[in-house]
Amino acid sequence: MFPPTNDKLGAIRRNCAETAQVEDTGKLGISIEKHGACVFPKFSVAPMMDWTDRHYRRFMRLLAPRALLYTEMVVADAILRGDQARLLDFDPAEQPVALQLGGSDPTSLARAARIGAEWGYAEINLNVGCPSERVQNATFGACLMARPALVADCVSAMRAAVEIPVTVKCRIGIDDQDGYEFLEGFVDTVAAAGCDTFIVHARKAILAGLTPRQNRDIPPLRYETVYRLKAARPALSIVINGGIRDEGSAVGHWQHVDGVMIGREAYHHPYLVAALDRLAWPAPVAPAPEPADVIAAFRPYIEASLARGERLHSISRHVLGLYAHRPGARAFRRVISELAPRPGAGFAVLEAAVAAAEGTPRLRLSA
Repeated sequence: MFPPTNDKLGAIRRNCAETAQVEDTGKLGISIEKHGACVFPKFSVAPMMDWTDRHYRRFMRLLAPRALLYTEMVVADAILRGDQARLLDFDPAEQPVALQLGGSDPTSLARAARIGAEWGYAEINLNVGCPSERVQNATFGACLMARPALVADCVSAMRAAVEIPVTVKCRIGIDDQDGYEFLEGFVDTVAAAGCDTFIVHARKAILAGLTPRQNRDIPPLRYETVYRLKAARPALSIVINGGIRDEGSAVGHWQHVDGVMIGREAYHHPYLVAALDRLAWPAPVAPAPEPADVIAAFRPYIEASLARGERLHSISRHVLGLYAHRPGARAFRRVISELAPRPGAGFAVLEAAVAAAEGTPRLRLSA
């Protein structure tokens, strides 16, 4: 996108209401909240490791012009010590996009948050929900729910460093600490440090004995716990996450909480994201384009990325679900899966996949 700058205010303004870009999204019907005046996430797509990279977000923006999108979790220390361009660069067309950070050191998180703001992100989110053993060993993710005072210190430090929103993504509890009072106490402590938006996965995390995948499925969903939190703390913005797989479920959740976040269903069923983007806000936008038109609109980005040395497979893997629940879905996936990983594969592979899905004559590609 653009390199970091010492003009923090100038960088922040790229994502706040005074810029034309966010003014345009405001005209689309997205409500604007202060502390950076950035987009309020009535509907968002969850941060997902190995999935919500810059290519996926650029693809998703073709279908959902208003949803808040998130990066994969980026460890704060990696930003401070690593290749910031590789970790943080993004296309301006992805906006609004939030940066999710992992970490537990307030000083490091504050420095990483400042850098994220300078790169132009619309929000900084702290991961307090990931249950993986690797993340626990680094003392961040869901295990931090047992240390609300530390999370509060992290939030306070980040808020002091940036003028964009700082939010927290958490679970309803961890292990045996899964009663409503535990969640409310955690939220109250962190809210006192200035966090006013919590994205709550409506399952507890079991920190020992379950893999991250099992933690997404085995602990039961307890949506009523999240509803209760919103009812008890109406001044806070509460976004619900976990197991939301259709439009009816999302609409039902909106009756109880401020926002809905969907994860893997968004990846596997892109047109659900398109539908929810159009349900979430009252101002109309154009109907979602047909799959062939999405691929055509994606072409300039893909070709520019290939010219920079990217491999087609790193981009095309994100579009495999484009024809989900439509005729031709299997043919579309097969062509991409077979041809995109080949050295030198180009946009013609996606043209061939669309042709196969649509039942039109397939382009001849060299073996």
